[in-house]
Amino acid sequence: MTETPIRRGLVDSIIANLGIQDFSKATIREVKQVAAQVEAATGIEYIKMEMGIPGLPPAAVGVEAQISALKTGVASQYPDIQGLPQLKSQAARFVKAFVGIDIAPEGCVPVSGSMQGTFASFLTCSQANRQKDTVLFIDPGFPVQKMQLQVLGLKYVSFDVFDYRGERLREALEKFLRKGNICAIVYSNPNNPAWICLTEEELQIIGSLATQYDAIVMEDLAYFAMDFRREIRAFEPPYQPTVARYTDNCMLLISGSKAFSYAGERIGVVCISDKLFSRHFEDLDARYEGLPFGLVFSTRMLYALSSGTSHSAQYALAEIFRAACDGEYDFRSEVKVYGERARRLKEIFLANGFHIVYDDLGLPVADGFYFTIGYEGLNSGQLARELMYYGVSAISLVTTGSAQQGLRVCTSFIREHQYEMLAERMKIFKENHSASHARVH
Repeated sequence: MTETPIRRGLVDSIIANLGIQDFSKATIREVKQVAAQVEAATGIEYIKMEMGIPGLPPAAVGVEAQISALKTGVASQYPDIQGLPQLKSQAARFVKAFVGIDIAPEGCVPVSGSMQGTFASFLTCSQANRQKDTVLFIDPGFPVQKMQLQVLGLKYVSFDVFDYRGERLREALEKFLRKGNICAIVYSNPNNPAWICLTEEELQIIGSLATQYDAIVMEDLAYFAMDFRREIRAFEPPYQPTVARYTDNCMLLISGSKAFSYAGERIGVVCISDKLFSRHFEDLDARYEGLPFGLVFSTRMLYALSSGTSHSAQYALAEIFRAACDGEYDFRSEVKVYGERARRLKEIFLANGFHIVYDDLGLPVADGFYFTIGYEGLNSGQLARELMYYGVSAISLVTTGSAQQGLRVCTSFIREHQYEMLAERMKIFKENHSASHARVH
């Protein structure tokens, strides 16, 4: 066998020193820490694919608007807990332009990133009906959302959508929903980590069952309009797919982090359907002086969490939305680089014996921010650890709620010189594992 680019013993000792007992369950930041320590010890560059952090400059229209707002002195003023009026109106307009649905400005509430949005949503949904105390995840998904429920002391259940695409999704959902304890259904679309995209048929199934069983859908649109297989233009079909066409029980979480590369300012909006925003729940009425769902979300949950969202960042997102709707800012063209990176990375992995774990109903998954890889004969933890010896860091699918064996690959930090580097390292990987496979047989 050819020697690995990094000594196995060194990697193993660093993993042990960090107290990581099962590498299949290593968190994003633990994997990142191992890579950083190995780099420091060896001087060998890692190809880092573990963290989903935007690798592009922030939207210039947002930066300019935020600077202008800061110069007018908004940093000294508390923002309105309901949100900046022009952001609320532009968010509603953005949803109309790119999702093709109507949500009143009142229901478009700024949050400190979708992370805070999900946290506040979990709080509100779980308190709406004391009989419904459990969140249902359509996995794989974003691991930190489950950590939020752990922090909150809330229950959750999940299933891997891998074997339940199309009409089969109905049976998987009803298995949980018919128990009557599900307060919310959570998924991302496009999906983190698999990058699969739920179809209109699947969204209709989710929406109809959410209405039938009175569960609230939290649709995480962190990667808004980043399925690059379809062209999306303001106020023209096709639109970003959404469950909001099929149920009034929904909250759309739109993040500024990925589509607009505005992650550092922690800004996003939660768009609550008109009927859900104004709906009264007996348990919320009793606990919060008769306030409807939407005002509990904003004037109680968000107020208690942070007293509002960064004032100047709201000006930034308002201008981003406006410019996108007016055709002055083509945000999709700026982030399409992620798709090109995914295409090139997939070619390298596939040429060296890897396979793509999740597809889209038998079709190749889109090229985008994430994709999933597996290698025959290696489970998730083994593959994640093995690639560390080759200077490649990625997280195990185990941490995302997936029942499949493989890893999540993120394209955000890939640099031009690293494609050749990855190709060389994966060639060695293939040679070593082909030799190992031959010996076993």
